[in-house]
Amino acid sequence: MDTIGDFLTIIRNAVRAQKSACKTQFSNMRKEIALLLKQEGYIANVNEICNENGLKDLEIQLKYVKGVSVLSVLKRCSKPGARWYVRKDKIPSVLSGLGICILSTSRGILSGKQAKQMCVGGELICKVW
Repeated sequence: MDTIGDFLTIIRNAVRAQKSACKTQFSNMRKEIALLLKQEGYIANVNEICNENGLKDLEIQLKYVKGVSVLSVLKRCSKPGARWYVRKDKIPSVLSGLGICILSTSRGILSGKQAKQMCVGGELICKVW
């Protein structure tokens, strides 16, 4: 089961339905990806909330400018059946720098730009623009 793919699909579906927010199950990986998206300006806010069963959920506030979503494409790169690892010098540029790629590295979840600055490679999770 691809939990990160499911997470990205939840966000993608909420954007297509022009929802103001979406809710997903909590995991540390999902939280770090969401915080990176917030830091890069693709989503408005991320909150940890407790559901009625006492378990944690992530609430993601989506960001719109004049009715158009800031987040247009979330493309999953590395999948459970086909992992995609990149070296520090092979980190892809997304739309000539207009988008970002998200990597899982030995130093945590990083954007491609941060990974290049830290001189680390890792698993290419997704591309965002």
